[in-house]
Amino acid sequence: MSEQPDTGRPGTEPVLYEVDEEGVATLTLNRPERRNAWNLPMERRFFELLDRAAADPDVRVVIITGAGTAFCPGMDMRRLEQNSRPGESLSFNDRPPMYGRRLLPKPMIAAINGGCAGIGLIQALICDVRFAARGARFTTAFTRRGLAGEYNMPYVLPRVIGLENALDLLLSGRTFDADEAKELGLVSRVVEPDGLMDSVRAYARDIARNCSPRAMAVVRHQVYGDLDREFTEALARSYSVMEYFAGSADFQEGVDSFTQKRPPTFEGLPPDFDPEDATRDPFLPG
Repeated sequence: MSEQPDTGRPGTEPVLYEVDEEGVATLTLNRPERRNAWNLPMERRFFELLDRAAADPDVRVVIITGAGTAFCPGMDMRRLEQNSRPGESLSFNDRPPMYGRRLLPKPMIAAINGGCAGIGLIQALICDVRFAARGARFTTAFTRRGLAGEYNMPYVLPRVIGLENALDLLLSGRTFDADEAKELGLVSRVVEPDGLMDSVRAYARDIARNCSPRAMAVVRHQVYGDLDREFTEALARSYSVMEYFAGSADFQEGVDSFTQKRPPTFEGLPPDFDPEDATRDPFLPG
């Protein structure tokens, strides 16, 4: 593989990074002594590593999890205390866009191993698929800290779990567990804690082995891009995608591997691949 794991001792690197032989990158929030509470060094490193995974053609899927018994309980309270004094506020200067990596052209899977709140819940929502350990606890938290909906959660959450469910969680800031998160549609799978990472890795490796990286990148681009498009515009883009892939090497390999009853061998995603190219109408200029 092109990247080697960051193997710092627990607590020495704010985020750990490892790529396995199947092309699955795992980012581990690594402040277990603070239950992986979010701070700015963690934020910078987290987004740097996501960019590294995006640019590496050997990486096909990204897993995000937490060290120890928590995923991320939100912003470190020490940081919040520093910004709760009159006349002071949290500066967003020189901070990376929180949702910028939602445009990452590779599937992202959250392995929520424990407490997940506030900005930690934002990171889970950035992911495409979410697994949770049974017993993991969730909360939006904001209103109970004297805050409104931060980091665009009032926009994102209703699109994941519906308007009334989102208002319930955002207004009350109440705590709920993994089983309720599954009922709400916030997570798709609940797994016993000792089997969480095995389940997530099995899912990620199946995708990495058997799905076209180009097709996955375009599907992700279609789904997020079409959320606020009119039906007819989305349909036109879908026709463009169909034409884009119809004569592609990936489609040929997909058909050949199916008829020959063998695993497919799709190429990795080039660093300069732009999913938008597949959705442009080939009969229109530009």
